[in-house]
Amino acid sequence: MVITIFLSKMPNSPVPPDAAAQAPGPRDPADLFWSFTWLALQGFGGVVAVVQRELVERKGWLTNEQFVEDWAVAQILPGPNVVNLSVMIGDRHFGLRGALAALAGMLTLPLLVVLALAMGYAQFADHPAVAGALRGMGAVAAGLVAGTGLKLAAALRRHPLGLAPCALLAALTFIAMGLLRLPLFWVLPVLGGAAYALTWRRTAP
Repeated sequence: MVITIFLSKMPNSPVPPDAAAQAPGPRDPADLFWSFTWLALQGFGGVVAVVQRELVERKGWLTNEQFVEDWAVAQILPGPNVVNLSVMIGDRHFGLRGALAALAGMLTLPLLVVLALAMGYAQFADHPAVAGALRGMGAVAAGLVAGTGLKLAAALRRHPLGLAPCALLAALTFIAMGLLRLPLFWVLPVLGGAAYALTWRRTAP
């Protein structure tokens, strides 16, 4: 509560023109804080599904195309993807204090919840019911990620490369990571660099 009051009292910083054109957006840094707190508290397992539903479908802060682009940037940066994304969105709307508000929302209450769950898990980790519940939640998390991937795939139809090249790159990434088990350290620069180069050739004047 103290964090929210402090952020609400601070004067508004100028919003970049491209961010101001996006409507609706967060009302103030306090809105960012509570929105990302609620998002983080839902992020058990398939966090990308929760992020896409909250930011795109419910709040409308991003379009599917914008979410795909921002999520791609968040993935190649060091650190947790959703934390990177929260900092990017906060900074886009309210500068440094927006980034700090979003980051605080992602970490404050979830940290307390994780500590409490960790203490409970340490006592009941060997219980068969707990082990079975975790295996079941793993399957649900995989389904959430797969479902979100299918929804976001529609945004690739408007990608400069076109749907077929994007699908080919996605298939190659799946083969490299999922079947061949190649390390991300090599897959990302090779396939990601190829996607960047092809897109740049299509969009360069």
